[in-house]
Amino acid sequence: MSFGTRQSLSRVVKSLQIFSGNASRSLATEICQYLGIELGRANTTRFPDGEFNFQILENVRGGDVFIVQSTCPPVDAHLMELLIMIDAFRRSSADRITAVIPYYGYARGDKKDKPRIPISAKLVASLITTAGAQRVLTVDLHAPQIQGFFDIPVDHLFAAPVMIEYFTKNPIENLVVVAPDPGGAERARAYAKRLNADFAIVDKRRDKSQPGHAEAEVMNVIGNVEGRNVLIVDDMVDTAGTLTKVAEALSKKGAERVLTSCVHAVLSSNAVDRICRSPLERVVTTNSLPPKDECKPPRFEYLSIAPLLAEAIKSIHDESSVSRLFI
Repeated sequence: MSFGTRQSLSRVVKSLQIFSGNASRSLATEICQYLGIELGRANTTRFPDGEFNFQILENVRGGDVFIVQSTCPPVDAHLMELLIMIDAFRRSSADRITAVIPYYGYARGDKKDKPRIPISAKLVASLITTAGAQRVLTVDLHAPQIQGFFDIPVDHLFAAPVMIEYFTKNPIENLVVVAPDPGGAERARAYAKRLNADFAIVDKRRDKSQPGHAEAEVMNVIGNVEGRNVLIVDDMVDTAGTLTKVAEALSKKGAERVLTSCVHAVLSSNAVDRICRSPLERVVTTNSLPPKDECKPPRFEYLSIAPLLAEAIKSIHDESSVSRLFI
């Protein structure tokens, strides 16, 4: 995806300030490099008992502050970091505080689908708002309706332009784009249209006896994948239980090559080992979460969303439209 010519920020460099906690420092640094500004200075250490020790080390009074922090594992620790940072900037008289959350944790708790459970995604939204955030910028929410949990503006970006650009520059012949479940059909169909590829869906039945519903039993492949190269498109890979079973089902149906793209590579538990033992040839993902050391090319490929976020930050700061970043 082309984001256009970079423009000078010399007239606004004093008021646009970007800071980061410990979750997304590398991504925040990339964003600042793209915009030609320095990452804000702050103390992000911890006390001996584990409490987050945060102090802003420069003047932010009247500033337009953007805090880059994914709520990635350890989720609770990084979420608490975000809340404490927001509170510090609010008490330091920042003019506007935008929480830039590339990966929004607890997003799977978006509804009460069982008795006596919380709606965790709403709770997190309330915590972020109460802490003092005045705007949220995020990428590929697991459930888009989470935007409605906030009483402040939410800019919801999609990494699809970054992914589409990659697969356009690295085309896959005889391609079929596959949705790993009916819920992901719209996303996969959009990829198929942009890549001029065929489309298929995997029907699966979740084994609800497993904790967190992390496992799934693949039932049927709807569409022709025999002798074809397939690309499984999803928003997130956590334990990779579902993903690897989908890959195995596609391979059994005669798929030649099996690849996947996902926006958020959580890769918890033994996910990396599962992927390496599966028919998956390559996992193309983004750096919305910090890349894991064991996720090395060519099996894993990370694409940077720093330009996408940087352009969104610039548009928010300049009060211009963010819609130019959608395709």
